[in-house]
Amino acid sequence: MNRKLRIGVFGGYRGNSMIHVLYRHPDAELVAVCDKYQPILDKIKTESEEKGIQVALFNNFDDFIEYDMDAVILANYANEHAPFAIRCMKKGMHVLSEVLPCETMAQAVELIETVEETGKVYAYAENYCYMRHAFEMWRKYEEGAIGEVTYCEGEYIHDCSRIWPNITYGERDHWRNRMYAAFYCTHSIGPMLTVTGRRPVQVVGFETPIDPASAGLGAAMNAAIEMITLDNGAIARSVHGLLKREPGAVNYMFYGSKGMMESGRFKEETKKFNLYRESDKLCIGDWEKYDPEAQDAAELAQYYGGHGGGDLYATHYFIQKILGRPDGEKYSIDVYKAVDMGICGILAHRSLLNGNIPIKVPNLRNPEERDAWRNDHACCTPEVAGDSLLPRTALDNRRIKDEVYEYVKGLWLAEGKKEADYPYPGNPYEE
Repeated sequence: MNRKLRIGVFGGYRGNSMIHVLYRHPDAELVAVCDKYQPILDKIKTESEEKGIQVALFNNFDDFIEYDMDAVILANYANEHAPFAIRCMKKGMHVLSEVLPCETMAQAVELIETVEETGKVYAYAENYCYMRHAFEMWRKYEEGAIGEVTYCEGEYIHDCSRIWPNITYGERDHWRNRMYAAFYCTHSIGPMLTVTGRRPVQVVGFETPIDPASAGLGAAMNAAIEMITLDNGAIARSVHGLLKREPGAVNYMFYGSKGMMESGRFKEETKKFNLYRESDKLCIGDWEKYDPEAQDAAELAQYYGGHGGGDLYATHYFIQKILGRPDGEKYSIDVYKAVDMGICGILAHRSLLNGNIPIKVPNLRNPEERDAWRNDHACCTPEVAGDSLLPRTALDNRRIKDEVYEYVKGLWLAEGKKEADYPYPGNPYEE
């Protein structure tokens, strides 16, 4: 291709990171943005004009998808990525999907089959796989630094309660207010699968007690744990969600047959990557501790520090894969790996609703395993689930008062104030 790739972004809020990558990328250009919120479009119009870039702006997807684009980056609501990805690929465009890949097992099957039928590039923008310490683990594992994985942990702890007005706008039906504990799982699970190259074969799900203040913000929030068996027999523990600590925690740990590696747990730790290699003598080895530096696209990487440096690489490797370059083929996360990450949360939710029973994770690479899930629409979104609607939690599904959402919306709309110091006062539940 003797021109830059023409790429559009659907969702200007989360898509802001990708937009800024496209402003600078030597192989691609931003040509269109779609968002329902006019102030976001106004902001993009101003900044793109300041850069001398012409960007088409849309407030509805039906018009946006008709624009002349080679690829679309989906940064819309997290439970709606699969349907829009399928539409884009059937329209002839490559797709980079933000987190999460799919909301239901039926969507997982349809997404995979659309990629196979269209031949378009699908990439998953799980930027936590590209955070510098996680990406360093990926490379070191490939080199055989710790041998074969036997146990690993992924941890993504993020108490969003203070910023809840700014990310839910007081909307009862916002996806975050409907989200079950295990849903937002790929920040913790993703790096464990990309680093090791393994596939999940079984999952058991657990949820923590609900944070008592969270109902006063419109969502009964808690944390989830997934205990995952990998296809080599190793065990992976994933924990993510609302637990109380500041700052939040993003940590990964891998034990192997020849050593282990882990990231620093606390902000004051300056060395974010720690590697232990056992010598040829039992229980004797050496440690390496250092801050990893960008190795690929280092000139570009200096401009993007968000999410531990990960904001650049999901977009960069997507572009490289479209162009047929080896690093894109190697490091862009394909649809099969993306679905592996996402359906662990879907099935973990069913596990915890049924007394924490083990559930087999299907290998949807195999066409013969897909039919059992093709019509499985079970989820927590009524308009998607239909008769297969699942409860959000096994603990407390009481309905929250309308007044709570009015309170949160008021915080969002208040001039100069979009955060919550306190939840709704009084009992948040309907009697």
